[in-house]
Amino acid sequence: MNQNPEGPGPLPEETPAQDEAVVALAQSMLDAARRGDSAQLLPLIDQGAPVDLRDGDGNSPLMLAAYHGHAELVAELAARGADVDLANDRGQSPLAGVAFKGYTDVAQTLLQAGADADLGAPSARETAQYFQRAEIITLLEQQG
Repeated sequence: MNQNPEGPGPLPEETPAQDEAVVALAQSMLDAARRGDSAQLLPLIDQGAPVDLRDGDGNSPLMLAAYHGHAELVAELAARGADVDLANDRGQSPLAGVAFKGYTDVAQTLLQAGADADLGAPSARETAQYFQRAEIITLLEQQG
């Protein structure tokens, strides 16, 4: 049983309304990541919301921001400790998603934050080659 840090006794049970509020907050964070809405998302993370929150498909805010082409938000999330290699439930890394979409600026941001081009199935390197993303292939080759 969880103990209440504010005094003796168990923690109070969460109500359905509280559960719904948490789900709504999580959904709003994921939607903000898709839109690239730093003003909505970053203050919540700065206040303690999990930076690597995941949706039902295993996509994190960083994955969603990357996949939708928001390089600046990707950089801010990485700076706040987001895992730049956190794969979704399909085994796709954020960098592989970016290679698929062709967002060279986001690929550069992820690589600068330490993303691994060889993780995931398929990897970012394999994805870039398959979709003939010449600029991303060049970036990946420069990284080694």
